[in-house]
Amino acid sequence: MRPRGEYECPVSFFDAVGRKLGFFLFIAVIWKAGTNTLQLDQGVVMGILNVTPDSFSDGGRYLAVDQALSRARTMIAEGAGIIDVGGESTRPGASPVTVSEELARTIPVIEGLRSEWAGLISIDTSKAAVAEQALGAGADIVNDVSGLRADERMLEVCGTAGCGIVVMHMQGQPRTMQTDPNYVDVRAEVRDFFEERFLTLTTSGIDAESLVFDPGIGFGKNLGHNLSLLSGLEKLAVRGRPLLIGISRKSFLGKVLDDDSPDLREWSTVALTAASRMQGVLLHRVHSVKGNSDALRVVEAVLASGGGTQTM
Repeated sequence: MRPRGEYECPVSFFDAVGRKLGFFLFIAVIWKAGTNTLQLDQGVVMGILNVTPDSFSDGGRYLAVDQALSRARTMIAEGAGIIDVGGESTRPGASPVTVSEELARTIPVIEGLRSEWAGLISIDTSKAAVAEQALGAGADIVNDVSGLRADERMLEVCGTAGCGIVVMHMQGQPRTMQTDPNYVDVRAEVRDFFEERFLTLTTSGIDAESLVFDPGIGFGKNLGHNLSLLSGLEKLAVRGRPLLIGISRKSFLGKVLDDDSPDLREWSTVALTAASRMQGVLLHRVHSVKGNSDALRVVEAVLASGGGTQTM
């Protein structure tokens, strides 16, 4: 199907009509990422590659470049379409790192991965200097938890490169965001944030088709906020742009399951990957690729049996 080109007409209107009639509308979209264009007609897994000592789930496991590249190869073999490289933990309470440290952790990995793989590489950073060098080293996407608000140069860097951009919602800052998150209507406020970011970024010259939006599960949100967002993902999409969801092994799953171990949250992650895809989410950021990739394959078969693929 031809990609949507008129961004003035939000897809949510058509989704609402479809829900009233008891069926989903199936709309393919594209995501521009530099010289690459990703046709999003089914769910895609973004594999998490943390090259940090302190990430909440896998900190310290892939600090060496050879370890990181080996992990990336495994995720690609298991079905990852994007590898997201991060050199600074954004877990609650995390301390910031310097630009030089973040560059030292990420750039050799991106260069090594680009030398052997033609797929999409994402840099997980809020620093324009890191994003700029990562894009120069071969990254295609900037995944910014601040929604391009933390560093005033980030908009210029992304606009010049024409890279793909993940715009995430976060209330507060990583070190303090879970202290007392507060919303009147979390769904409406997250969607309003997406709308503001879309208008601000596109007015500043960012290509609308380079944008993807992430509701930021666990970033300045309590258990109730997270569950409310997950139960109404179809209400968050703006201007026909895709959603990315990052729920992998997060602490809210442990609260639901009464389990403090991130490594024991894989099945609940897989369950939510499938559930979010059924709501139209196309991009799924996870630590463990195989189970989530298999879940998406099954959901795609179910959706295809109804005459198409739901997208958001």
